[in-house]
Amino acid sequence: MGVKIICKNQRAGYDYFLEEKYECGVALQGTEVKSLRLGKGMINEAYVTIDSQGEVWLQNATIPHYEFGNINNHPETRKRKLLLNRSEIQQINKKMSTKGYTIIPLALYFKDSLVKCEIALAKGKKLYDKRDTAAKKDVERKLRQGQFE
Repeated sequence: MGVKIICKNQRAGYDYFLEEKYECGVALQGTEVKSLRLGKGMINEAYVTIDSQGEVWLQNATIPHYEFGNINNHPETRKRKLLLNRSEIQQINKKMSTKGYTIIPLALYFKDSLVKCEIALAKGKKLYDKRDTAAKKDVERKLRQGQFE
């Protein structure tokens, strides 16, 4: 069937150095899948945590109420469990113990009718890093347009 992207975190590459990427499933309930099928969902403010039991959670991701749902609609910003292998969780947790690393969601998408989330182990950029990245992108864009010949 392929991949249908629901939403992306546009600022992730600007605010963080993305080190390693992982694909994980998302445990959803009720009408959340129907709402996501309509292309609604936001992960711009979302983040990922690992609790003391070794479970991975997607926090602060917004999936709005399903329009045609009833009184039993899901809460919009509840925490959602991410499904990863135990070895991947341990690997991520080990790298998270290093100073400055965090886990951020990059995209929510359908892959063969299952909702998947792409997460990345990331390190925050300083202001001068952001300016340097923007300058490099500007130079590359001008080279592609043929302005620096």
